[in-house]
Amino acid sequence: MVNFSDLTVVQSVCLALVVIVLVFRAVLFPTFPGYGAFDVGGIVDLVDSSTSSLLRKNVDHGIRRDKFLEVPQIVWGLNNQKIAFARACLTARMLNRTLLVPSLSASLFYKEVEQLQAVSFDKIFQFTKFNSLCAGFVQLAKYSELLNRTGVVEMQKGSGRKWTPAKDLDQLKQFKGDPYDQYEVIRIVGKNPFLWHDHWPVKEYARILECLVLVDEIAEEADQVISRIRAVGREAQGTQGSSQQSDVGNMERASPVATPYMAVHMRIEKDWMIHCKNLEKRLNINEICSSKEVIMQRVGNIKGLGKPTVVYLAVADSLLEDKTILSNWTEGLLPFEKKKLGVVAIYDKYPYLIKSAIDYEVCLRADIFVGNSFSTFSSLIVLERTQKMIRMGLSSSCSTDPSWLSYAYNIKGDFGGPKRWMTNMSDSSLQAISYGTNHVSC
Repeated sequence: MVNFSDLTVVQSVCLALVVIVLVFRAVLFPTFPGYGAFDVGGIVDLVDSSTSSLLRKNVDHGIRRDKFLEVPQIVWGLNNQKIAFARACLTARMLNRTLLVPSLSASLFYKEVEQLQAVSFDKIFQFTKFNSLCAGFVQLAKYSELLNRTGVVEMQKGSGRKWTPAKDLDQLKQFKGDPYDQYEVIRIVGKNPFLWHDHWPVKEYARILECLVLVDEIAEEADQVISRIRAVGREAQGTQGSSQQSDVGNMERASPVATPYMAVHMRIEKDWMIHCKNLEKRLNINEICSSKEVIMQRVGNIKGLGKPTVVYLAVADSLLEDKTILSNWTEGLLPFEKKKLGVVAIYDKYPYLIKSAIDYEVCLRADIFVGNSFSTFSSLIVLERTQKMIRMGLSSSCSTDPSWLSYAYNIKGDFGGPKRWMTNMSDSSLQAISYGTNHVSC
């Protein structure tokens, strides 16, 4: 117990001031952590300690974790949904907010409206893995992380020709400041994220797409399909080991001697042919649609193919009217679709979105990929394959013969084959990938 009679007047005054400060600390700041660093030498240390503690709590790798962006349910096809998701992430990044994990759609919006069902992001992609890979760039949060302290403000997205990219960008800048920035949640309403205006370069989209890793269940299904394709290739080459299919799924990614295969995204379904013919007419070009015969001829003219080569045909079976896609291929090319490959049962277990995710992975990991440059599915695969080449230091030109070869069969290339295809990673927007192009960098 302090005896004030033993203290000088100056000492007594100093001790009294310390007591007053401690009382104010207890009364005014009872709930904040981090005040253990308080120093009777000054109140500044108290303020600095509390501020740094709050910053650590609310900021993760430079991204605020106390402010969020909410977007509508994402719809359309798998790859349009991936673009929409990436666009939502980049919108959140611009607003310096964390994106509340959006719902995806298990079925095609325009074909199965009555069956349109939401599916959570973490049923398709790994939530924790995404945040780990994209740390410091963009981040996702679950709704359980909301504190509901400052409410929600809605951002109404415009539409139509009057809603220009400049107006959209101005709106984002407006919502980045007060009074909108004070709200815990900005909720965007009025439009599907895929249809928002694009303000970000291809490299930023590619950065986000690299963070999308399939959940183990779907990845393992893709492994099984790829294992079967490679096993068929070994059988065709007369090699041993076709009975070891169970081991291939564990080795094929790493094995330098895995039997190669080609994947062709064969867009000849009835809905595509209607769409592409209308697109050719509107754009006044004739390099969008390709008949079955043109595809087979150009694929057969690719130089340097080892023979025999297994060709996996990625096609929407339920929309395919032509049942002769396995006939009349160039000698040495062995075409397989899901039924002939014996993997229909794998796909039939799942809704559209997961079926498409499996096919995407099979095409992405093929030794050679051939697609249509006006297809979003094909375009995103080539984007990822180009990114993989860049990671390997093979970013200079298309004149070399690197791994991850890709071609566009709708554009005629050398020797009557398909055109070599790499994504132009310096593009200032995703326009070419979202809507197609006949300029494929090579």
